[in-house]
Amino acid sequence: MACFLVSAAEAAVVKVVESVEEKKEQQALENGSENVSANVIPWSVRLRWLFNMLMGGAVLLAFEHVWHGEVTPWFPFLTAMSDPGDAAEMFHEMATVGVCMALLITAAWGVMCVAANAIVKRPEAAPQETKD
Repeated sequence: MACFLVSAAEAAVVKVVESVEEKKEQQALENGSENVSANVIPWSVRLRWLFNMLMGGAVLLAFEHVWHGEVTPWFPFLTAMSDPGDAAEMFHEMATVGVCMALLITAAWGVMCVAANAIVKRPEAAPQETKD
């Protein structure tokens, strides 16, 4: 019913952290105090990946909930909020399904970051000499 709100809330927090981290990285580049290596993916870029993954999932789930009539364009927007019994069920779904989905997306992002680091830090292959 409202499980997409958990991913959207996490995405909002990630966006704030991303902007703070981007400012820190920009400041470090301007001051020249940080060694910038070509073999490192900046944290702001990684956090942008997580934000995009979370918001993509939230938007798709929100569309699915609108399609099934669980989200409406009029107050209270979530049909489960009109009845206290349905609201309890909605909060339970958010606490179980929504949190599990957000954790799964974050875990997939973590694996993606580890794989990206391994690829970026991989040594360059020496060019092969051709025999004539």
